[in-house]
Amino acid sequence: MRFLLVPILLISQVLFGCAATPQPHVAAALEYSQSGKASYYADRYQNKPTASGALYDKNAMTAAHRKLPFGTMVKVTNTSNGKSVLVKITDRGPYSKGLIIDLSRAAFSTIGNTEAGILEVTIEVVQ
Repeated sequence: MRFLLVPILLISQVLFGCAATPQPHVAAALEYSQSGKASYYADRYQNKPTASGALYDKNAMTAAHRKLPFGTMVKVTNTSNGKSVLVKITDRGPYSKGLIIDLSRAAFSTIGNTEAGILEVTIEVVQ
């Protein structure tokens, strides 16, 4: 009986010990902030699938980021006028050098003029 108890304890330690351990990438993402340039999606991407599988909607408050998990909520603030918008990460990108985030047209126009094309922003994970 004692010989069975040791393997059972070891297996339960592995199974339950791992489940209780917080995931470091989740905690790190909640403290994430970044400054740089933002652009917005061209209208030609309307109704095209994003990397998450969702269809791009230029009227939704969404964005693309290279590393943040899909579904992450991010506060994007235009550093020149202080206006902010909350967006959900639904895609990967931007792939242009020097950009840190691609916003939907609606999100971009909430914090700046789309004629500018690019804005200086800070981004902060909020959820």
